[in-house]
Amino acid sequence: MKVVVAGGGTAGHIEPALNVADAIRQRHPQAQIVALGTVRGLETSLVPSRGYQLELIEAVPLPRKPDASLFALPRKLRTAIKQCRQVLAGADALIGFGGYVALPAYLAARGRVPIIVHEANARAGLANRVGAKFATAVVETVAGSLPGARRIGIPLRANLANFDRTHLREQARAHFNLTAQTPVLLVFGGSQGAVKLNTVLQTCRDQGLLTNVQVIHAVGVKNPLPEADSQTYHALAYIDRMDLAYAAADFVIARSGAMTVAELSTVGLPACYVPLPIGNGEQRLNAQPVVAAGGALCISDADFTAEYVAREILPILQHPDQLALMAKKTAELGNPDASAQIADLVDQVIAGSR
Repeated sequence: MKVVVAGGGTAGHIEPALNVADAIRQRHPQAQIVALGTVRGLETSLVPSRGYQLELIEAVPLPRKPDASLFALPRKLRTAIKQCRQVLAGADALIGFGGYVALPAYLAARGRVPIIVHEANARAGLANRVGAKFATAVVETVAGSLPGARRIGIPLRANLANFDRTHLREQARAHFNLTAQTPVLLVFGGSQGAVKLNTVLQTCRDQGLLTNVQVIHAVGVKNPLPEADSQTYHALAYIDRMDLAYAAADFVIARSGAMTVAELSTVGLPACYVPLPIGNGEQRLNAQPVVAAGGALCISDADFTAEYVAREILPILQHPDQLALMAKKTAELGNPDASAQIADLVDQVIAGSR
């Protein structure tokens, strides 16, 4: 069996691709799994570190506005398609996750290799909208993102798919030097951090609003670490054990990227989502199902303030029954078996094409 995964660019595209690759490798240890990527993406480090073969192709970013780069687009696309066809030679299936590499991969595979499209966001990007038109199977995370898609969810790493917050809680709180009694607020904005979240948390500290909670705050690797002035406020540049951070936390403040929403839903953590105020609005849409179910709050970037934290979030942390109810509601939307279900689908597509 040879399977090609196309999900380069950002971690939101790469991680699901690698998690599906892990599930395929677990059931087919001899399978050849190849990842497509470009020199511009995080896949140059993430893919090799997970033990998979990486093949680089020409990056074909689509300009958001008409400019001079449009003239080079046809040539770049033709080159990328040709490169993809070389990688796809002998492949049994292509699984695309969107991003720069997905569009040329879909066009290269059309009529030659069975295609499975996975859409993580509530609003599908151009590459997946194109690929879905001639794919053998289409999978989505939020209902209605692509016509005819089967809702499965985002494939997660095994340590989150088999997650037990209660079992890990004592170890997790010891890892972050937290006490057992006081509720824990986890704040993060991705590996790069989120300046707005950091600014609001600093204001909360300045106003003495966080005295009754413990805080784990990942500020981002490029942002300065706040000075430690409290035994209950723990600032980190980056959290390398997110599983333990999730196990230690009672509530989360975060952006609402598709992967973040999927992970918090799977582990059953209530949250306040602050969608990134750029893009096509997909982050707000990603959070909507959890908010509608009663498992999360959602506030615009502009309206997220220290006053909002004090009024809406901190009171929840002082009410265990409300936390438990929100955790139950958000967990009902998670799917810890997404990786295995997509691996099942890959097997079915390959069997049907032979």
